[in-house]
Amino acid sequence: MTTDIIADMLTRIRNANLVRHQIVQVVKTKLTLSVAQILREEGYISSFEVIEISNRKYLLVCLKYHSQKRQPIITGLKRISKPGLRIYVNKSNLPTVLSNLGIAILSTSKGIMTNNTAKKLGVGGEVICYIW
Repeated sequence: MTTDIIADMLTRIRNANLVRHQIVQVVKTKLTLSVAQILREEGYISSFEVIEISNRKYLLVCLKYHSQKRQPIITGLKRISKPGLRIYVNKSNLPTVLSNLGIAILSTSKGIMTNNTAKKLGVGGEVICYIW
């Protein structure tokens, strides 16, 4: 098992996108569940489902692609805050990803949210990743 669950999740999604898989299996934690909910709300994935295999819970994430050419909706994922180097921002320095074409996922005192939601609520926090 990896120590960085989010990096593992992003790598699995990135690799599945590269080979055009429809679904990808990710270890279920509260953090990965929150990130998957944000990805679904923002339209980067179509859905996800919680399954249990031999007393371990996993998320089955269904990836989205553009119609005929099967180009992935998610074109890039980048882990920002790592276990060895945490990156925090305050409410005045919230990041913008590709001129607001992408999202930044933040861990705040009010929960896991996007940079746009954090800007509306006026909170800062730890920058988990960028997705575009």
